[in-house]
Amino acid sequence: MITGPRETIKRARQLRSEMSVPERLLWQHLRERPGGFKFRRQHPAGIYVLDFYCARLRLAVEVDGWAHDSVKTIARDRQRSAFLRSQGIATTRIPAKAVLDSVEAVMVRLTDICEARADGLLSR
Repeated sequence: MITGPRETIKRARQLRSEMSVPERLLWQHLRERPGGFKFRRQHPAGIYVLDFYCARLRLAVEVDGWAHDSVKTIARDRQRSAFLRSQGIATTRIPAKAVLDSVEAVMVRLTDICEARADGLLSR
């Protein structure tokens, strides 16, 4: 299982109590283990903290709000995704607006992604 240094673990614990509205809304659904997939929230991964993480699938789910639209943040997100790929972890990015507009539709799509990833991991 991927984890991080002590500072990252401490930051992850802090972020669990500071989740954004879209993150909280999505967590309400993810904690019910959709499709039988267990997710962790604010999971440390190296120097990063993942919004949500499914260890079985090695899948990170990131909820991106307006702050992820800046050039600087886009570059940082690319670095994070590259690091995660190097660890065998896929990343799915979900716009915060999509969660707020229809969390049910997001959950259907996310469950489809999980099932496809599970099928791909089994066929290896």
